[in-house]
This record gives sequence, C-alpha cells and structure tokens, in this order.
Amino acid sequence: MSDVIKTDVLIIGAGPCGLFAAFELGLLDMKAHFVDILDKVGGQCAELYPEKPIYDIPGIPHVSGQGLTDALMEQIKPFHPTFHLGEMIETVEKIGDPLFRCTTDTGKVFECKVVVIAAGGGSFQPKRPPVPGIEAYEGTSVHYAVRKMENFRDKNVLIVGGGDSALDWTLNLHPLAKRITLLHRRDDFRAAPHSVEQMRALVAGGRMDLRLGQVTALSGADGQLTGATVKGNDNNVSDIACDTMLPFFGLTMKLGPVANWGIALENNLVPVETSAFETNVSGIFAIGDINTYPGKIKLILCGFHEGALMSQKAHRYVYPEKRLVFQYTTSSSSLQKKLGVN
Repeated sequence: MSDVIKTDVLIIGAGPCGLFAAFELGLLDMKAHFVDILDKVGGQCAELYPEKPIYDIPGIPHVSGQGLTDALMEQIKPFHPTFHLGEMIETVEKIGDPLFRCTTDTGKVFECKVVVIAAGGGSFQPKRPPVPGIEAYEGTSVHYAVRKMENFRDKNVLIVGGGDSALDWTLNLHPLAKRITLLHRRDDFRAAPHSVEQMRALVAGGRMDLRLGQVTALSGADGQLTGATVKGNDNNVSDIACDTMLPFFGLTMKLGPVANWGIALENNLVPVETSAFETNVSGIFAIGDINTYPGKIKLILCGFHEGALMSQKAHRYVYPEKRLVFQYTTSSSSLQKKLGVN
C-alpha cells in the first residue's frame, strides 16, 4: 500500500459543483482533496463544452464553460485544495465512524471523514475505437490517456483523432517520442487553430507525419503493438509502424465503480435526502447531476445549493465537538480573513 493521504474531505469529481463545494467547505475550515478521471478540472464544462455559453449562473448573464471553471478555480485559491487528475476512485471502504479509506485505480490511498460524490453523470470513460482485437493491447501499448509523458520517450507513437486532446498530445509528446504520426479521418480538425498550425508546421518540416484515414487492424504479439493497418480516404490500405497508440475518440459517461461502494442506487443515480444531500451511508454525500430526489433539477446552480447544505452537515463529521456558527461572507471578518479580503 502506498503512503496514505489524509484529508478532511475527499471530493470525487472536479466539475463546477465539486469546485464550489470546496469553497463552502473551506469557509468552514475543512480541507479537501479532489480525484477526477479527466486530466484537467472543470468536468463536462471543460471537457465537453469549454466554449459553449452558459446563461443561467446567478449574477453572470453569460459565461463559457471554461470561463466558469476558471472563475471557480480562482474562488477556491485561498483554501489550497489538492487535485489528483487522471485517476479514478475504485474502492470506498468504511473503516471508522466516520472514517473512509478510498483507493484509486493507480493505488493511491486516501483516508477521510467525509466523501462527496460530485461526479456528474458518473465517470468519463474513453470511447473504444471499432478496431478488432484492440482489447489485447489496452493498458500495454494502447492507451486512452497519458499518465506519465516519460513512458512515451523514444517510442513510435500513433495518435488517432482530430480534437484538442489528439492535437495537444501530438505537440506535447513530439519532443520525447522517436516519431509521432497523427491519423485523422479527414483533413479538418476540431482542435484550437493555434494547435493545428503548430502541427502542420511540424509536418511541413518533416518532423512528424500526418495521415488521413482510419485504423482497421492492429498487429503485434503479447499485447505489444508493432503496427497498425490504415485504410486511407482513397481506399488504399497501408501499414504504419508504431509501438504505442493513443486513440482519442471522445468520452462517454458511465456510472463506473460508484455501483460497488455500497451506496443505494436508483436508475443509475444516487438517492439523497434533501437537508444535506447525504446518501444512505452516513458521511457520504452526493451533489450535482449524479444525485436524485423529488423535484431534482439538473442545473449547475442547483448543485451549488446542494454543496452549501452538504458542507454544513459535513462539519459535524469533521469537527464533532465544535459548534457551527453560521456567518455571512459580507459581514464576517473571520471569513473575509480566510478569503484574503483586505
């Protein structure tokens, strides 16, 4: 077992609701760690619609998904939450009253008094490309995320996709890899224009390869990739030598390991009571899109409300001997001091 990370609260999911929950918890002197399967904070806002306008955040007539994420990150700065990205909580075990041991898919272990599930519709899972036999290579030479860049040093890397993830990793891994080949089904990319320009400059300079088409087969023994067969847009079939493949075909939402944590479920959602949005397991809360209760509305602003009430109940678990006195940030000098207000 790795060294145990101890914290007051573990927040599973770093979307808007989880981020605001860290603010409410911080006001009450509770420290939080985040775990999120994505490689960046913001949840659906940052991953699925970073530039999409949002019009129903109170007091903000118009903000993008990324803009909201950036503002929430600025808001929680005074409380210094710790983020563990590109990881997924696999097990949650109750070991005290209250005390939980939570373990990620990479073996990282947390101990906390409160668990807050703020995972949206569940965990984001990468979409598997329709390539026969790809399962045999997954985790060995086919990867759906980059956990450690160093693992790709001196590799012949085939990156498949045309969005931001594909272009970002093409550019980030280029200095490390022996050779990068980017494969996309068409010569039109959904990524940031600047990234596309950088990629095309590398191709023009002969420093990487760009191919148009789709992977139809993989070759290699014992899970180790040696090449990929590609059918081009002109229907010609050719092979690309590679020992690692990174397919970026988007993400899908799945409930994931939450189903194995001993929490009651209802139609793949987590039922909660509405005074603090606590699950049937004392000390485990669910806020945002992943929870359900009579009258539930799936809006970000509702998740903010849920996070505020959750934090009041969480305080009882973290500080059972301490009386909670409700204060307003507009008038409380102690809260303003925590926020760094002069």
